[in-house]
Amino acid sequence: MMDSRIRLLLEVFDQAFTAPAWHGTPLKGTIRGLTLSGALWRPRAGRHNIWELVLHTAYWKCMVRRRLLRDPEIAFPRPGANFPALPVRPDAAAWKRDRALLDEQHALLRRAIARLDPKQLDRRAWRSKWSVAANVYGIASHDLYHAGQIQLIKRLRG
Repeated sequence: MMDSRIRLLLEVFDQAFTAPAWHGTPLKGTIRGLTLSGALWRPRAGRHNIWELVLHTAYWKCMVRRRLLRDPEIAFPRPGANFPALPVRPDAAAWKRDRALLDEQHALLRRAIARLDPKQLDRRAWRSKWSVAANVYGIASHDLYHAGQIQLIKRLRG
């Protein structure tokens, strides 16, 4: 049987990404059905578009997994950090691949969370000033922050 603290962390993590929640649309829901032009639209020059936010959230899911597993071999499969660059040819196929990359990074991190030793939740995560548990609820909060940002960008676009 799964430890109740791990189960709660998974519930919070899933709720922020996919599950129905009282707070509104989770991250994955914000990009459901989003067109290529919608993903590429910028509120103004120098601001992030939705596609960049998708890559950013995928990148940080990977980095949190690296911290939790204490594994320096874990690396984001795209060049760049924090806000990896969009593909050279940002077409519909590349947009679909990057949405799949976000799903993959979520699933990999979810598996890592499910396998955590509950006794280690309060220890500091590798290369982080935050605990293992704080990294998990932090990445869920990160998803929700950017879900709200994406919803605003979509409204601004009209």
